[in-house]
Amino acid sequence: MIPVTLKPEPADFEAKVRQPGNDWLRANNIPLDGPLPPKTKLPTYWSLLNEDLWNAYDGTCAYLAIFFEFVTGAGSTDHFIAKSQTPRYAYEWSNFRLSCLGPNRNKNKYDDVLDPVGLSAGMFVLNLVSGEITPGPCLSKDEKARARNTIKRLKLASPAHNKMRQRHFAEYLRHKDSDHLKKLSPFVWSEADRQGLL
Repeated sequence: MIPVTLKPEPADFEAKVRQPGNDWLRANNIPLDGPLPPKTKLPTYWSLLNEDLWNAYDGTCAYLAIFFEFVTGAGSTDHFIAKSQTPRYAYEWSNFRLSCLGPNRNKNKYDDVLDPVGLSAGMFVLNLVSGEITPGPCLSKDEKARARNTIKRLKLASPAHNKMRQRHFAEYLRHKDSDHLKKLSPFVWSEADRQGLL
């Protein structure tokens, strides 16, 4: 995970997502700051702008910090503040994170994951040989705990994730194409750059 800058909402976001979503919440007397009533399903107006979200963030997953093609169907809109727990933010662009399906499912309704938007640099470091992600060494005790919780919740240290990052760096070593690595795997690129390996 690397710091993400919040992008401006699309010009038609108010009309397509926020207004109809909030109208629905009011019409159905949904409490805005508490859990959704049982069996309540929110209208997925945000899905109308899934491609806009992908474009805004250059196809980069906020949690895995990897590029994915929109046409694969691998992307989703994560509500950083869970819509099932706080419906007030269900239709707010500032609460949306572009995410691959895996980390979105893993995060679910939990609130123990660090927000990529506004994330401090150095929260996570990478062993480029093994692909292993760990909390940054200069973090406070509390920051390290939050970073560990994020790694655990999103399963960022799984063998498959480690192998993916390892493969991305190995591909860079074969071709020495820094621009390609930066596009494909920005976290791997940033760690390789920090470690003077580009």
